[in-house]
Amino acid sequence: MARKASKSLTAAVSAEIKSNFDLGNFKNKKGLTGSVKFKPQQWIPLSPAFQSVTSVPGIPAGHICLLRGHSDTGKTTALIEAAVACQKAGVLPVFIVTEMKWNWEHATQMGLQIEEVWDEETGELIDYKGFFIYADRETIHTIEDVAAFILDLLDEQKKGNLPYDLCFFWDSIGSVPCEMSVKSNKNNNEWNAGAMSTQFGNSVNQLITLSRKESSKYTNTLVCVNKVWTAKPEMPMGQPKLMNKGGFAMWFDATFVITFGNIANAGTSKIKAIKDGKQVEFAKRTNLQIDKNHINGLTTRGKIIMTPHGFINDTEKDLKKYKDDHTKEWSKILGGGDFDIIEEVYEEPQPEVFTEQEPS
Repeated sequence: MARKASKSLTAAVSAEIKSNFDLGNFKNKKGLTGSVKFKPQQWIPLSPAFQSVTSVPGIPAGHICLLRGHSDTGKTTALIEAAVACQKAGVLPVFIVTEMKWNWEHATQMGLQIEEVWDEETGELIDYKGFFIYADRETIHTIEDVAAFILDLLDEQKKGNLPYDLCFFWDSIGSVPCEMSVKSNKNNNEWNAGAMSTQFGNSVNQLITLSRKESSKYTNTLVCVNKVWTAKPEMPMGQPKLMNKGGFAMWFDATFVITFGNIANAGTSKIKAIKDGKQVEFAKRTNLQIDKNHINGLTTRGKIIMTPHGFINDTEKDLKKYKDDHTKEWSKILGGGDFDIIEEVYEEPQPEVFTEQEPS
C-alpha cells in the first residue's frame, strides 16, 4: 500500500509541475523559436514526355537529386532540360563540369539561352555569356574544390551579392578525385568516397536542404549526374547491382533519384535516318526509372526517346512528328532526296564483366 501511495504522490507532483510549465517560455530561453515551417514544394519542370513517363513534374526544388546511369543514356538531356526551365523561371543555373563532355551547341539546341561573344578583329567565336555561371576543370580539380565552389556561391547569396535562387548542376560525381588522391598520385576510391561524405554529406547537402525552410530567403537545388559501375552478383544465381561512383553519401542524402538505362549496360537502341550508306543518328530509346522519391513517394519505370532537342514520347505519333520537323535538316546532311528511318535493334553488349569493387 505504501508503494502505491508513493507512486500516486509522484504522479501528482509530476502533473503539478507540468501544469505550471510553459514550453513556449522554455523555447525562448533556449533560442528554439526559429520557424519549423517548410515552403510549399515547387518543381523545376522537365519535358511533357518526361512527365508522361514518370508522372512527376520534373526536379524537386530545394532537394538533392541524382541522375545516374551508364554513358549516353539520357542523363545530360535531363540536366539541360532542367537548366532551360531554371532560366525561364529566373533560377540561376550553375554548371560545374568536371567530366569535360559539355557542349554549348547541344545546350543551345535544347533551348538554353546564351550569348555568343565574337572577336571583332578575327570574327572568331571566343566565348559564351548569359544568365548562368559555369566552372570546369580549369579551376576545379578535386571534390573539395567542387564543395568550396558551391559553398562560396551560397555565402555570396547569403551576403546579398547573388540575389537569385540557385540550381547547381554537377556533371559528374565520379569524374574528379579528392585532394588526398591527387597529392598521392593514386586514385583511391575509399579516400574519394570519404571526401564526398565529409564535403557534401556533412556540409553542402545540409545547406541545400535547409533552403526549403520558410525562414530561408532563397531556395537552392543540387542536381548531380552520377557515374555508375556494375557489381557482380553476391551469389551464383543472384542479380548484378548498379553502384554509384564516389560512394553512397549522395545516394543517402538524395531525396530524388532517376536511373537511366539498364544495370549491366546502357540498354539503348539507336534510331537513324539513312541513305546510300550515310546516316544520321537522331534519337535513342532508353529506359527511365524513378528509383527514389521522398517527395511524394511515387516510383515509376518506362521508356522514353532522347533527341538532340530533348525528350519525346516513345510513340509512333511523336517520332513521326519529330521526323517531319527535321526532315529538311537531315536530308541536307544525307545529300537530298528521300531517306529511310531505321531502328538499330538492341545490340548485345560485350561479355558482361562485373567487378567486386569500384574501378579506379
